[in-house]
Amino acid sequence: MDQDMVNMFAIAAGTLAIPLLLFMASFMLWPSSLIKVYYWGKPGLRPSILMLHDFSAHKDTWLPMVKYLPKHLHLLCVDMPGHEGTTRTSMDDYSIQGQVKRIRQFVEAIRLNRKPFHLVGTSMGGTVAGVYAACHPSDLYSLTLICPTGLKNQNESKFDSQMHDVAHSQYTLNIPLIPSTPEEMEEMLKLCSHVRFRVPQQILQGLVDVRIPHNDFYHEVFMEIISENSKYALHEHMQQITTPLQVIWGKQDQVVDVSGVAVIAEALPHCRVDLLENCGHSVVMERPRQTAKLILDFIISQQSTESSSTKKKS
Repeated sequence: MDQDMVNMFAIAAGTLAIPLLLFMASFMLWPSSLIKVYYWGKPGLRPSILMLHDFSAHKDTWLPMVKYLPKHLHLLCVDMPGHEGTTRTSMDDYSIQGQVKRIRQFVEAIRLNRKPFHLVGTSMGGTVAGVYAACHPSDLYSLTLICPTGLKNQNESKFDSQMHDVAHSQYTLNIPLIPSTPEEMEEMLKLCSHVRFRVPQQILQGLVDVRIPHNDFYHEVFMEIISENSKYALHEHMQQITTPLQVIWGKQDQVVDVSGVAVIAEALPHCRVDLLENCGHSVVMERPRQTAKLILDFIISQQSTESSSTKKKS
């Protein structure tokens, strides 16, 4: 056999050996990575993910996190009722139950629930997601709540204290989450985020200018969600949640105190809790990569558990 033929076999053997060695190294050192490849690469096993945003926000607030999710996932980010691109009428119900009803109408209209999906909600969207899970458990594969409102928390937050002053003034003081000046916008950003973003004055003015036309609507929604029927909606529905649950919370949350984690964990002890260090209320903006990873890991763990249960039964 001449030297050229020997070289050709050597190159071929080396080419085949590299992926084999990588596979063996992954198997020995990072077995979890192979599990992830198996579940995310297998067609038909990936649940769709529906995301519900916070009060006075819009669907684009999920974009910092979405870019860290696998491109082949079926993701849906919707504007909450009355927010951004959705219509507003005098007949609309913006209570938590009213918003749950509207989200269910959307889900049924696009037939998203023909297969169980994963639901994610943050803050007000977390309350809506939690009540949705309690009312429509068969629609869901799993559930992630990020700093949800609607709980009887053990400790008050900075925002709670500020709202006492607003309530005592008969709401003549501005609600901290509904700014109408650049200074109030800066204070709201500081309240919602532990990470300090340096925002130029011109940008603050621009953010206020965009919001001011909607402030009357935001005030209407806010008064609805702090009303007696909605204020503790998640707390009142927790015991009805049977969907596998993940709770993500920033330890330095000044809007909804992190003590809410203990409230949920006591009612639903099998839930997964992920606490983020040096993170405030705006988890998706402050920790987008970490949040995306935590959600993926949770869904994968549910698929792994489901697969193991199926094998045991068979």
